[in-house]
Amino acid sequence: MGIIRCLKCRECNKEYEAQFRYICEECFGPLDVIYNLPTSLNKSTFASRQTKNYWRYFELLPIADHNNIVNLDAGFTPLQHADRIGTTLGGLRNLFIKNDSVNPTFSFKDRPAGIAVSRAKEIKLRAVGCASTGNLASATAAHAAKARLPCYIFAPSDIEKVKISQALSYGAEFVAVDGTYDDANRVASVVGDAKGIGIVNINMRPFYVEGSKTLAYEVAEQLNWKVPDNLIIPVGSGAMLNAICKGFEELYDIGLLDDISRLKITAAQPHGCSPIVDAFKRRSDEVIPIEKPETIAKSLAIGDPGDGRYVLKRLQQYKGSAEEATDEEIVDGIMMLAKTEGIFTEPAGGVSIAVLRKMVEEGKIDKDENVVCYITGNGLKATEAIVDVLPKLNAVKPDVRLVSAMIT
Repeated sequence: MGIIRCLKCRECNKEYEAQFRYICEECFGPLDVIYNLPTSLNKSTFASRQTKNYWRYFELLPIADHNNIVNLDAGFTPLQHADRIGTTLGGLRNLFIKNDSVNPTFSFKDRPAGIAVSRAKEIKLRAVGCASTGNLASATAAHAAKARLPCYIFAPSDIEKVKISQALSYGAEFVAVDGTYDDANRVASVVGDAKGIGIVNINMRPFYVEGSKTLAYEVAEQLNWKVPDNLIIPVGSGAMLNAICKGFEELYDIGLLDDISRLKITAAQPHGCSPIVDAFKRRSDEVIPIEKPETIAKSLAIGDPGDGRYVLKRLQQYKGSAEEATDEEIVDGIMMLAKTEGIFTEPAGGVSIAVLRKMVEEGKIDKDENVVCYITGNGLKATEAIVDVLPKLNAVKPDVRLVSAMIT
């Protein structure tokens, strides 16, 4: 299994043993998992494996004992050659959709949640939880149920119950905090540390983000170990984009990829909550928080992105770009993807498609480039986003002749 060398501060490079910690004691910077990367891995290693989930890359993941893996068969999702939408967007010949809407709880969050809950089991934490009202809550609760661990979902008390119904169905306990989401996040952090509860997106974060890098591993393998020219990645906190870059770098370090220097990254955010895009366009390294996000892409509505500064560094490193999409453009993206490729995405995926469209129209993506567009969640989680643009239902009498006359 994965052999962790240390936890390393992203700011000052101080190293720590792989214990239950998540920030640097010296500068309070975030910690990353650093491995003793195996040199024995090669392309045939993975080609011979029958496991069709992200645990096929177990040597590169932070779990030491196979028995501690909490497996819902997440990952190894389709990389669909999107020829129809490619044609619609102006003749893109090599457009691929990485469709994470088909994971067990219907979003990419099954990846980081699965790693974090497995790590919590390995270090014998008494329970897990998260501060979330959406995809992460569902993914954490599902994996906790499989692991037989109590799960606590911290969120504001006035949240609509439908938003956490999926998480509660797995047996999670809702900790209803009388306050804002920031209040719930703070309570989760303090209680998690005090009670030894693994709050996956807070005190388990160094391990949690490792799950998202498997989005790079799979794309590379599914493209026959070729590096794409451009990645379109929806961005909220920025953790997923940073993890995907880390994934490609690790594959390069162990010799599975020949060259990653041509890789370009595009960060896609919704208008109304695009602090990273704003900073990129100002050519600034300061991400100014958005106090009141206003967008239909709720899963990306993170006004103060924790990894925002690091996303800007990645964009500079990989000659990348950043662009936003309005609510109308997001809905158009959702509908276009559904009507051409049969993939129904939540608004975050609509952001990816809308930004891809803008990049093509502005001549920033060539027709022959290999482009991967990440779709991170299922549209069934946010049907309200498109209700107003769907055809109106008109009743017809149950008369065969009338109905036949309507259908051409």
